[in-house]
Amino acid sequence: MSIRYEAANQLFHLQTKSMSYIFQAIHGYPAHLYWGRKINEANPRRLLERTERASFSANPVPEDRSISLDTLPQEYPGYGTTDNRNPAYAAQLPNGTTASELLYVSHAIVKGKPQLSGLPAVYAESEEEAQTLYIQLEDRVSGLAVELSYTVFEAFDAVIRSSRIINNSDGVITLQRALSCSIDFPHDRYEMLQLSGAWARERYIHRRPLTPGTQSVESRRGSSSHMNNPFFALLSEDATEDHGEVFGFSLVYSGSFVGGIEVDQFHTARAYLGINPFDFSWRLEPGESFQTPEAVMVFSAEGLGGMSRTYHEMYRTRLCRGAYRDADRPILVNNWEATYFNFDADKIEALAESASELGIELLVLDDGWFGRRDSDNSSLGDWVVDRKKLPHGLDDLAERVRSRGLQFGLWFEPEMVSPDSELYRAHPDWCLHVPGRRRSEARRQLILDLSRADVQDYIVNSVSAILDSAPISYVKWDMNRNMTEIGSALLTAERQRETAHRYMLGLYNVLERITSAFPGVLFESCSGGGGRFDPGMLYYMPQTWTSDNTDAVSRLKIQYGTSIVYPISSMGAHVSDVPNHQVGRMTPLKTRGDVAMSGNFGYELDLTRFTEAEKEEVKRQIAMVKELRELTQNGHFYRLLSPFEGEETAWMFVSPDRSEAFAVHVIVLNEPNARLERLRLKGLDPERRYELIGTEDVIGGDELMHAGIVRPRAHDDFSSIVYRFKAV
Repeated sequence: MSIRYEAANQLFHLQTKSMSYIFQAIHGYPAHLYWGRKINEANPRRLLERTERASFSANPVPEDRSISLDTLPQEYPGYGTTDNRNPAYAAQLPNGTTASELLYVSHAIVKGKPQLSGLPAVYAESEEEAQTLYIQLEDRVSGLAVELSYTVFEAFDAVIRSSRIINNSDGVITLQRALSCSIDFPHDRYEMLQLSGAWARERYIHRRPLTPGTQSVESRRGSSSHMNNPFFALLSEDATEDHGEVFGFSLVYSGSFVGGIEVDQFHTARAYLGINPFDFSWRLEPGESFQTPEAVMVFSAEGLGGMSRTYHEMYRTRLCRGAYRDADRPILVNNWEATYFNFDADKIEALAESASELGIELLVLDDGWFGRRDSDNSSLGDWVVDRKKLPHGLDDLAERVRSRGLQFGLWFEPEMVSPDSELYRAHPDWCLHVPGRRRSEARRQLILDLSRADVQDYIVNSVSAILDSAPISYVKWDMNRNMTEIGSALLTAERQRETAHRYMLGLYNVLERITSAFPGVLFESCSGGGGRFDPGMLYYMPQTWTSDNTDAVSRLKIQYGTSIVYPISSMGAHVSDVPNHQVGRMTPLKTRGDVAMSGNFGYELDLTRFTEAEKEEVKRQIAMVKELRELTQNGHFYRLLSPFEGEETAWMFVSPDRSEAFAVHVIVLNEPNARLERLRLKGLDPERRYELIGTEDVIGGDELMHAGIVRPRAHDDFSSIVYRFKAV
């Protein structure tokens, strides 16, 4: 790891164990030269070809006609002074104009990685494991300034970027666009991969070649959304799961975002990522600054799998925080699909009794315990216990559950308010709204205005009071609608388009205060399942409910797609009832368990209705999860067969020392007289021999990876098999 500056060429060379990232100040313009496999020497003359392309690309430096910002690869481009491509930033200056250009002023290289004020971010545990470069840029006409931040880690082939935009003028500057990163690639011979879907169908993999024009993913919904994840990757045309170059872009942010690639007239490709400029602006008074979220840019020369494992390790160990970052996650049962709103203390205790007999460690009480919450039409915001259902309160119920040997957890939806609630009747202006317009409801609820300090304080105080009232060790934090009528009663007219981002800053403040005050609580994020599965939330909550769709077959694609970026330790994965409540499918209990083992394991059904045979199968599953969870949470993850390419799916985990492995293979639809094939494993030590647990077979790691093992011949649909290996 190193960041080197060559003063003679004003050149910056960022290196990690296998990667180089190089840029240079050319006539003051920060120009991108190279990002890819590690190179020792950076010669700017060989890395960047400069030539005049067309008279329509104007020249900002009269004495050097090889320079046009319309063709120069740049680090943080603006608009209006010869670059006509998508800019990284745009600002209306005090004189009303929007043309600006940033020139290099100075730089600083520091040890470690300073945190971002008010925003989640990757962190360094010591100054020795990371270095950070700050580049100071200035528009000499307007007083607009930008500080670019670049961090590299010893352990990761990644560059972490963000930008701080400063108003050094005497007037008001209004930001209209403030992205986290922009990078120009020298050609367009790439494919773009994105993770897109819908509620109950989140993060499906989509891959397509780049074409002239702009291809992008975005959210305008006030959250990262079910529709698109704040991530995309550029893949070399020959890239596979295990081979080829891959460039990943992931945004540590939970609100509306945009990420994309613009292919220009000369077949270069500009990639960019950051806050969505749609319906966004930010007013900077003299001396004020705006900090963008950070973008985590990962390079892999070992295909998608190499990129994923870098993201997994970084996000698991240098983004997630707290007591549960490295701890075993408890096996839980959630009462939602067992009871929905229809429960009392006796019914929950009976569920806890059954759970205890099976070896489950945590019971989670879901929606319906507060206010007058017998359906989804009331009481959000009224975080007081419903004494009709729980006459002796949460403390009594928690102690009854704990007496059965289980921990107790609780569901909240703190960002919402029901129109039929005491909170809304007392504070009707506390929700997001626009004066004179209807307040559109979704799921019969509105969104509290977290840009307001008084609303933030209310949420912190009311949630904290509940957590103080009972021995609660787990919280499921839900958020069940998109933003509409985005306005705040406290913001002035010229600041209304700041509301959505101020909401996110307010949410992060709330989460920081609550999670810091209750460090022993395991927090899980949820947004109608996976509607806010993003790095920003993982900073505060080390796991996220992957999807409301708990069908094992549907989860193959959902969990496989999620694994492109997110560590397995971040995914909630439960066994639910059949027919499945979302898609109506009937799948074997064994298959449901085998799929859910590749995540934070739990159950979402009525345990009291199990047959004796089902109880024995569940006991087997729970015993296996307890043996394997260290491996599945902290091991290296390898994708073997894609559910997007056939009727079979397989993946595996390998311990860091390569002494243990666990693989799952699922056959969705059986085929008569199918071809005989083998399953090739990955990540093992080719010099060691491995025992296949449950058999007498001892097989070389080289054979398992290069020749593979015979795939089982299925006799029914939706079947699964698991393999466990230990080095001998």
